[in-house]
Amino acid sequence: MDTVGMAILGRARWITLKVRPPIEAVFAEHGLDTGEFDVLATLLRSGPPYRLRPTELFQQLMITSGGLTPRLARLEKAGLVERPPSEGDGRSLPVQLTALGHERAEAAFRADMAVEADLLRCLDERETEDLGRLLAKLAIALDT
Repeated sequence: MDTVGMAILGRARWITLKVRPPIEAVFAEHGLDTGEFDVLATLLRSGPPYRLRPTELFQQLMITSGGLTPRLARLEKAGLVERPPSEGDGRSLPVQLTALGHERAEAAFRADMAVEADLLRCLDERETEDLGRLLAKLAIALDT
């Protein structure tokens, strides 16, 4: 029986479980949980004015609107996002980073990238590139 698939996917799962605690600790240091960071990082990646409609947010985050609502409530209460009036569409209030939200997202992102780079330090540059390329190929194949 061929067990290569089990070995590869089992290792991928183990790695994911192993790296979650240090990454989540970074977010906690910035007063965020993983879901909240994902919202802030998605807004940050959207570029100025760091604003998206809720539908765009939950689609990019690959969650439901019901999963987004409590995250937005917590982030708005913390002063990290705001819901300014929508230009031309009164039915949906966009979500926008505040200055504090931008600062927090940027700081958490930089700290996260440092931790993730450290987690991969056992691989040289070529191995990192090869692994990234192979994982991207697998992800694309699984998405079809």
